[in-house]
Amino acid sequence: QVQLVESGGGLVQAGGSLRLSCAASGSTVSINVMGWYRQAPGKQRELVAAIGRGGITNYAGSVKGRFTISRDNAKNTVYLQMNSLKFEDTAVYYCAAFFLVGGNPTTWGQGTQVTVSS
Repeated sequence: QVQLVESGGGLVQAGGSLRLSCAASGSTVSINVMGWYRQAPGKQRELVAAIGRGGITNYAGSVKGRFTISRDNAKNTVYLQMNSLKFEDTAVYYCAAFFLVGGNPTTWGQGTQVTVSS
């Protein structure tokens, strides 16, 4: 079993930056891909960014060029560096772990709130 704990959310002014962290524990050897999802009020949960164990990344078009996902395999931790934040980035951000490449998320974190003000 894998447990994920997010941290780093908060209130940020538009144009500012924030760094999210997600620490995995438990059976971490089972994790192939880690990623970040977000869900804004009234909207579906969407994939923001994902990263494989070898470092290959994928980003949603809305965040490409502004957000950077990275991982420290030794620490079983994934990060999301968010720059040039916009109001529309406001959402609850969830860390996710994938056991299978191309599969659905196996484990979710509890979520961390990111609020971007004008």
